[in-house]
Amino acid sequence: MLEMVQLWVNLPARDKSAPAGYQTLLDADIPRVALADEAGSLRVIAGKYLGHEGPARTFTPMDVLDVQLKAGKSLRLSGALGRNAALVVLRGTVRVNAEKSVGAAELVLFERDGDQVLIEAESDAMLLWLSGEPLDEPIVGYGPFVMNSEAEIVQAFEDFHAGRFGQMSRA
Repeated sequence: MLEMVQLWVNLPARDKSAPAGYQTLLDADIPRVALADEAGSLRVIAGKYLGHEGPARTFTPMDVLDVQLKAGKSLRLSGALGRNAALVVLRGTVRVNAEKSVGAAELVLFERDGDQVLIEAESDAMLLWLSGEPLDEPIVGYGPFVMNSEAEIVQAFEDFHAGRFGQMSRA
């Protein structure tokens, strides 16, 4: 069985026309960090955690952590101060900041003024921690495109239909 999470990251206006890219991330290249008190482990996909740096290339500073947390254990994450931050529960149930119980397929968005998040596993849990510097730019999305204005969305569709985003070919 294959499980997968696909993440799309908005780019700053200056980078929206960058050439499309793809990066293969092999499990062997992703740092795995054992959590204190045998609480579980996490993989650093992008950004940093306790001196471990993830292999994913990003346009702006961000952290993407794949967390496995055992039932009855907890994890305190820092680094959300001034950043956009979210926790995605993929499996299990956790209590966030001793306040809210969150289950599978739920997302928690955090205010930028907090500097730490306490996650307590009510059952074995699989989580994604996402944190990044805010772009503080307008966002206009339509279909697969995210730009900064409606005019840029119209242009993106024109470019797509004219083949300026590359061509699909049949083998």
